[in-house]
Amino acid sequence: MSLLQNRDDVKELVKNLNFKEKVERALALIKEAHEKYGDGLVVANSLGKDSVCVWDLAKKVSPKIRGFIVTTRFKPKVTIQFMKETVAQYPELKVYKNDEPIPEKLYETDPDQCCDILKVQPTRRAIEEMKVACWVTGLRCTEGRTRTDFKEVEERDKDLVKLNPILIWKEREVWQYLALYGVKVNPFYAQGYRSLGCWPCTNITTDENERAGRWIGTSKCGGECGIHTRPLKTNVNGDGI
Repeated sequence: MSLLQNRDDVKELVKNLNFKEKVERALALIKEAHEKYGDGLVVANSLGKDSVCVWDLAKKVSPKIRGFIVTTRFKPKVTIQFMKETVAQYPELKVYKNDEPIPEKLYETDPDQCCDILKVQPTRRAIEEMKVACWVTGLRCTEGRTRTDFKEVEERDKDLVKLNPILIWKEREVWQYLALYGVKVNPFYAQGYRSLGCWPCTNITTDENERAGRWIGTSKCGGECGIHTRPLKTNVNGDGI
């Protein structure tokens, strides 16, 4: 049966597959999707540990696979430098950013709107300009409370498939892969961060929830920026499909 059409129980896969089997499954998912969508398969690379893991997996499938990075004015200098080094190594990664004016400290007064303007809108533009049919993410169902209901293959927007090839991986398995294959990661992780974002909204956490350090003190604490929960394609009237 096609992996792209699988209806396997995600929780059972998390629990029952070993590391080697999870790596093989991720590679097989990307390979099958690449064979189906060709150049329309594009990797979303946030420069976090999960994204660089998926990017490395994709490059093992085909060195021609493209990707995009969404950055913001609030990314830490360390992340910006890591982004520049990554793009220099992989020029097939295209960087998107929204520089339109926003209210001061919008990340405190309305973090949802801040993320929508600075992250969701550039993601929509990337998907449109790069003619994406299938975007590949580093989403994992074991990251936190907001990510437990996703599937390995989804179509939340009409004619836009989302592939989550490491959805069933645990945090330690991501680090195991990165160490095993010598994949470079953002230096911020060495300071104790577990989930990286914009500097005003990212803190170190020892909570079981990896994303507990995100948006602390706001209604979004441990939540989502919106690219995984909001429409990314629009119809001719500008409404989400």
